[in-house]
Amino acid sequence: MDSDSLRAEKARVRREVREASAALPESYLRDAGRRIAAAVTALPDWKEARVIMAYASMSREPDTAEIIREALKDGKTVLLPRCADDRRMEAFPVRDLSELKEGRMGIPEPPDAPAGEKIPQPDLILVPCVAAAMDGRRLGHGAGYYDRFLAGRGAKTFCLCFGRLLREDLPAGPEDIRMDAVVTEDGAVLLTEKRS
Repeated sequence: MDSDSLRAEKARVRREVREASAALPESYLRDAGRRIAAAVTALPDWKEARVIMAYASMSREPDTAEIIREALKDGKTVLLPRCADDRRMEAFPVRDLSELKEGRMGIPEPPDAPAGEKIPQPDLILVPCVAAAMDGRRLGHGAGYYDRFLAGRGAKTFCLCFGRLLREDLPAGPEDIRMDAVVTEDGAVLLTEKRS
């Protein structure tokens, strides 16, 4: 599939998934979000990680607030992303959710790190999606921030996805980074190898 066809196919699937997401009951989103958070924090990779990169969830995404609070309570270093002007993403530490301020595209973002503070590399990165497939494919929002950020990093990557938004027909190109695990309300599927 050429790049124009791939973009068009991704746009089509995003439209379908956003329509499906809009139809999900609030009760399902709340319950599934709690179960996803519990599944993430029960994983051995979570327990072993000292530095977690999470994200501030948006409406109709699995709620990450409890995951972030749990990490902080456990003494983990928590990083959250911030988008830069040149379509790059950087990670900054956060010590409390009250520090977050609305950033680009209305997404809550962390403040600057104090001058001279060395920002550690994450051991585990939680990644949002529009939809995911159980083989590690992930469909993002379309700007490519995460794929660029994840390229060449050694951290484990866990995609958080509502089970009702899983799709097996997700289009993916060579620049699309496969996840090490997909976590839904039914638990996590850990992939021993990223399939291409």
